[in-house]
Amino acid sequence: MVPIIVMVVVVIVAAAISGAACFVGGSLYRKKTAEAKLGSAEEEAKRLVNEAIKTADQKRKETIIEAKDEAFKLKAEADREIKDRRAEVTRQERRIDQKEESLDKRNTTMERKEEDLKKRAELVEARLDELEQLKLRQTDKLETIAAMTREDARAVLLKQLDDELTHEKAMRISAYETNLKDQCDTMARELVGQAIARCAADSTSEATVSVVPLPSDEMKGRIIGREGRNIRALETATGCDLIIDDTPEAITLSSFDQTRREVARMALERLIADGRIHPARIEETVEKCRRELEITMKREGDHAAMDLGIHGLHPDLVKLVGRLRFRTSYGQNVLNHSLEVAWLAGLMAGELGINVAMARRAGLLHDIGKALDHEIEGSHVQIGVDICKKYKENPAIIHAIEAHHADVEPKTPLAFIIMAADAISAARPGARRENMESYIKRLETLEALCNGFEGVESSFAVQAGREVRILVQPDKIGDDQVILLARSIAKKIEDELDYPGQIKVNVIRESRATEYAK
Repeated sequence: MVPIIVMVVVVIVAAAISGAACFVGGSLYRKKTAEAKLGSAEEEAKRLVNEAIKTADQKRKETIIEAKDEAFKLKAEADREIKDRRAEVTRQERRIDQKEESLDKRNTTMERKEEDLKKRAELVEARLDELEQLKLRQTDKLETIAAMTREDARAVLLKQLDDELTHEKAMRISAYETNLKDQCDTMARELVGQAIARCAADSTSEATVSVVPLPSDEMKGRIIGREGRNIRALETATGCDLIIDDTPEAITLSSFDQTRREVARMALERLIADGRIHPARIEETVEKCRRELEITMKREGDHAAMDLGIHGLHPDLVKLVGRLRFRTSYGQNVLNHSLEVAWLAGLMAGELGINVAMARRAGLLHDIGKALDHEIEGSHVQIGVDICKKYKENPAIIHAIEAHHADVEPKTPLAFIIMAADAISAARPGARRENMESYIKRLETLEALCNGFEGVESSFAVQAGREVRILVQPDKIGDDQVILLARSIAKKIEDELDYPGQIKVNVIRESRATEYAK
């Protein structure tokens, strides 16, 4: 037993010793291995550090080299730019020097020229003095030879020059008028002729009186009334004069205001038909007729605008247009005249390519001022312009109204069309009539105006004042001056006289030589 225990103990001790030895040997081996790995790591680290140092040195050297190259390039460029700038400055300095030399040369040349000019001016002044002296001597010799003073010679020269210029002016005016007629007469005549032919207008004219028929002469006494109170009431209410004379079964109403005359006619006819005639009834009937006439005027204006195809007229303008139905001018009904002008203007505007509707509108409104010229101060042209401005009419229409009697210079084709249409409507045969006194006065005024010109021997108005024939003194008026005289007379007639249509001016110069055989 003992030996077994001893053997076990020995084995255990041996095993322990062996384990301890193995442990110690492993520890030593691991230590050596770790030391070996640590040494190699240190060497590797040293190697890496050395390589990094080498790489950094190499890159530093490369960077330094590149920086040196860049600095060299910049320096080269700077040197080149400095060189170029120096060359440019040198060239500019050279140019400046050349310019200075040129200016110096020019200054020298100008100084020489100034000296030459001074010398020439002195020579010219000297020669002018010589010429003036020579002219004076020649003038004295001419005055001595011709036995004429300087003033007489100047008058002769001026007269010759005036005669030459008069002839030249006359020739130019004649040529201009011939050329103008060749170009315009045919076209204008065709245009106006077509417009007149296409416009159908009646030839009636109206007077300033109205005749009211009576059922019997006994009615005259009832109209006069007791002590004339009825006739006085009628005249006061209507503003018309009642003429009761020996004319059988008729009473005449007289007034230049046709509106009042129409109211009086309507009231008198109603009173006669009713039979009750006294002042109260007269006033009531006159007032009722006046209101009905206002409605009638509005209806007439609407009818006129509708016939012409005019739209958008202000109601007050329509009423004024209707009022023209009861207004006359030289015996011509103004509304009929306005309608004629509107149609003629529309026809001519269509031929010329101008707005036809605007031309008709301007023609209808051109005499609108005559509807109020008995109530407002001023010419019917200015009244019409103010009315159309008030109701915002087209400025072109307002200008045509203002220029249709040449109160202002016409500036638009529409204005010329309205002037022509107005003249055609007023001057056509049968359109107007005037009393004998005003007719004779107009002809006498025309002849007196022509006789007022120097060199006119006599003048005669013919064709109802549409033409004037003037006889001149042949010893005072030459052939060339005849044209100028005719033009001057026509211009003065346009400026000073009022007349319908146009007046033809004929200046006649005749030279006669008479001898007797014995």
